Parts: sequence; C-alpha cells; structure tokens
Amino acid sequence: MSDLPATQGQPVVDIHAHHLPAALSPPARAADDPRWPHLVIDDEGGAGRIMRGPEVFRRVKPALWDVPTRLAELDRAGVDVQVISPVPVTLSMWADGKDAAEYLRRQNDLFAEAVAASGGRLRGLGAVPLQDVDAAIGELLRVKMELRLDGVEIGTRIGDLELDDPRLRPFFAAAEEAGVPLFVHPTDGPRVIRRAEPGYTFGVGMLTDTALAATALVFGGVLDDFPGLRVALAHGCGSFAWTYPRTAYGDALLRGGPDPERTARLKRVVGSLWADTLVFDPEHLRLVAARLGAGHLMLGTDHPFLHAPLETALATVTEAGDQNILGQSQVSDIFGRNALDFLGL
Repeated sequence: MSDLPATQGQPVVDIHAHHLPAALSPPARAADDPRWPHLVIDDEGGAGRIMRGPEVFRRVKPALWDVPTRLAELDRAGVDVQVISPVPVTLSMWADGKDAAEYLRRQNDLFAEAVAASGGRLRGLGAVPLQDVDAAIGELLRVKMELRLDGVEIGTRIGDLELDDPRLRPFFAAAEEAGVPLFVHPTDGPRVIRRAEPGYTFGVGMLTDTALAATALVFGGVLDDFPGLRVALAHGCGSFAWTYPRTAYGDALLRGGPDPERTARLKRVVGSLWADTLVFDPEHLRLVAARLGAGHLMLGTDHPFLHAPLETALATVTEAGDQNILGQSQVSDIFGRNALDFLGL
C-alpha cells in the first residue's frame, strides 16, 4: 500500500498508462507495410524507439516495455496498481480487418503476459479491430473471458466512423452485455484542428478529438441506447467539460427550443461518463467534477510518457484537495476506489 495520506488506506490506482510489448511484430501477411508500429530497443539500459518502417514515431523509455523497470518507478512514486493500455498508434484503424485482428490479438496476449509477470501490480486493457465489428466483438469477449484483462481501449474515431455511427452499435451492445468497460483515447488530433505542429496537436488537438468523441456518445444517443455501458475518456474528457453547455444550447436551438425532459436526460447521460484526472491544473478538475461527478474521476498519469508523469499527476490531485477544490474523501476515492468501481472489481 502507498503511504500517501489522502488514500486513507486504499491502494493508489493509475487508470491511464501505456505499454508496448518488445515482442510485438507486424502481422505475417502484411509485414512489409511500413505503417505497423514496432519497438526497437537501442541498448539494455537506455532508450528505445517506436518505429513505423524507417520513421521514428516516438523515442521511448524502458518502462514502456520492461515490467521490472515500470514497477520500480511505481514504487518510487507511491502507485500501487497501474492499468496498462495500448499505445494508441498500435490500434491501427487504417489496416485491413484481418491483419489488424492478428496484430491486436498478439498484442493482447503479450499484455496478459505482462500483467501475469507483475505480481498483481498491473491490470490491463486490450484492443480490438473495430474496423471489423464482428471480429472486434469476438476479441472483446476473448479479452474478458480468456485473457482476463479488465477492459478495452478504443480510439475516438474508427477510420471514418464517429463513435455514434450505427455500424458500431453492435460492438457497444456487446460491451454492455459482457460488462466490459471502454477507455477512449485520442487518436486523431491533427485532423481536428487546422495546425499540425506538435504543440498544437498535443495541447489543442488531442483535447478537441476527445471532446468530439464524448459529444458523439452523449448527443449521438450511444449512452441512451446502452445505459449500462461504462465509458471513460482520457485527459479529463478533453475539452468536453467546457464545450458541453454550448453544445446543449445549440442542440435545443436545432430542436426548436428548450426541452426540460431532454435537458435532464442529457445531464444524466453526461454524469454517466468517466474520466481520468490528467489535466495538469487542479482548478480544471473543479469543472470536470461538476460535469461528471467526483465519483467518476480516476487518477491518470500517461506513464511512461510526458515528463515525470507519475509525480505530476499525483500532485495535481493532491493540490486539488489542499486547495479545497475537491474534498479529501473525494481525493481519496480518485486515488483508488473510483478506478476499481469503473473496472468492476
């Protein structure tokens, strides 16, 4: 157990962290396609690279692939349990469905191995080939029943399909019926803003991308159709906490005027969403908590990406309690209990 005072004896659980297995390789039939992400380790104790063909997609640290290194970093930060999820570029929504299914099935198997090697410190979210909904449903059930992972990460956009596209409804129905929680992570930041430089895509694009996904789930009727579905969105639900009131106002205008029954239903649906706390500013948590409820906020770090991700994320939540933005009991639950509730543990 962590000795962080705000946890009141609960384990500290990080819901948002990424893992890339060193043994993950492109699918056999399409191995020559340079778009498949794979890991190159430069030396035993140093950095690695996520590669796509000859292109360096991202330079990375050993904690991304090495479980003992990860656990040592969790120990130093005081994190007891971490939920690892795929690096979003591996979701490979551009690929043929059969090739994506082979690639993601292998990744899910390797995730299960990492979880098993962690001595109970790691939990895992798998991935599914959502460009083929039937295959995605099959892998969703295998992730839960065979691999015993806790949920599935999906992107904010499935190829050219937004999350409220009717073609995706059978997948959401299957996730609801099987009780598999979904973690939505931005994948398409450069396409949602007019500037593609890294500073803009990181600071604005990813948050806008996530807000569009949340808007589709809420205003597109997905969460009305599947009220038992548990969906969390990364990075504090993006900019959705800020854009929601204007979107709701516009929704009323398009429908001919205010509808108190619809307004109440929308607020209930928004309150069914979950989010991590990775917003970098305690004051931002106030509004996210007001929209979703503090009971639906979970510690998220994006470990091992960003600079000092574990310490930064822990400090943001702690400061929210110290500044009376959130109550101490709410902070305690954000550090642990809420994530366990979301995962259904």
